[in-house]
Amino acid sequence: MTVGQQRAWDEHWPRLGRTVSELPEGPLDFTAWFGREAPVMLEIGSGMGETTSQLAAAAPELNYVAAEVYDPGLGQLMLRAENLGVKNLRLLHGDAVVLLTEHVEPETLHGVRLFFPDPWPKKKHHKRRIVQPSFAALVASRLAPGGTFHLATDWENYAEQMLAVCSGEPALRNRYDGWAPRPDWRPVTKFEQRADVEGRVSHDLIFEKR
Repeated sequence: MTVGQQRAWDEHWPRLGRTVSELPEGPLDFTAWFGREAPVMLEIGSGMGETTSQLAAAAPELNYVAAEVYDPGLGQLMLRAENLGVKNLRLLHGDAVVLLTEHVEPETLHGVRLFFPDPWPKKKHHKRRIVQPSFAALVASRLAPGGTFHLATDWENYAEQMLAVCSGEPALRNRYDGWAPRPDWRPVTKFEQRADVEGRVSHDLIFEKR
């Protein structure tokens, strides 16, 4: 981590962060952790926090939770949140599947966001992609009725896989019957800009819990 990321970690992690593998058994009490009752939005894979910090800042009515495995990314996210004065953000370090399976109660999440996950572009590695039927079923089971699962990727065949997998989950309904319009509120990251330069088109998908 950089000096700034380490400072943010030392100052803010004890209050804002928890490690998934160290959570006590059972559901995580988001209301107690945030100190208020509000709809919970889970973002899986917050990266370096460029998008996450802005989205949390733009939605103070949400209890915004970011799950990430990369330590410097979490440190950078805390730096960005500090600079923006974000108060409604909490961070979880570790496996989002374990988090959802063991520490999130069914039908409690307002939404789940999965923006530009690792595409594992080689065909032999496609099985490592997080969006698989079992994952879609898990996400759907944790969403409250009407809750949304919003995905985005700049890899065409991964977008098609996401569409097929989520369309095959009976508990989810595609809000747009195909690709969703790119929402104005989702910031354009440097990775998305690079994808555009390299000729890759970003696709959004928004499914909702039936």
